[in-house]
Amino acid sequence: MEIIPAIDLKGGKCVRLYQGDYSQETVFSEEPTEIARRWQSLGARRLHIVDLDGAAKGELCHASLIAEIARAVHIPLQLGGGLRRIEAIARALELGVARAILGTVAIEDHALIQDACRRFGNRIIVSIDARDGYVAIHGWQERTAVTAIELVERMASLGVGRFIYTDIARDGTLTEPNFGAVAELVAKTSLPIIASGGISSLEHIKKLAQLGVEGAIVGRALYTGDLDLRQALRCIPH
Repeated sequence: MEIIPAIDLKGGKCVRLYQGDYSQETVFSEEPTEIARRWQSLGARRLHIVDLDGAAKGELCHASLIAEIARAVHIPLQLGGGLRRIEAIARALELGVARAILGTVAIEDHALIQDACRRFGNRIIVSIDARDGYVAIHGWQERTAVTAIELVERMASLGVGRFIYTDIARDGTLTEPNFGAVAELVAKTSLPIIASGGISSLEHIKKLAQLGVEGAIVGRALYTGDLDLRQALRCIPH
């Protein structure tokens, strides 16, 4: 299982939100590129980048900063936030990003998902962002009537081969992941699932590994020191 540090970009800074609420923001660094280098130096094998402004506006807002981060580290990046057109996805990949994460368009534009999978194959990930079991879109600000399981099944039929599952109510809270929802998703699909939201201890990491997820995205807990990246990497098999 991979442990993937998260770098959330807002206004050019590295921030964390509480439960996806844009009004509840904590700035952890004004130098996101240095943060990327730090996580790499501690042993991270991949980084999870989110363009929060892009997610809210529906277009990539931090292209130059993302390109700078890609040049600064030699580990692969996965990027989400505002990738709602095929040109935006292609642009993100051209910036040096290994994987593009699609969220809102998974609900709103199935033809785009199919086209993206045909063009870019396993470089496409769909992010399942759920609150109370239902998927939320547009920077987590709009709830849909689609369940996480339904969306995984629909996306798999269109060619999507990997998913990120985030429980919005847990994200940035330092509580614990929604283990039940993660276990249900893992049981319902043979495709790789990356878990996110509420991961804040070594026990959480170990339990997610036991559930069979491919990766765990960790954000706030790394920045507050609740979770030590080196220690976390040592506690799981590679």
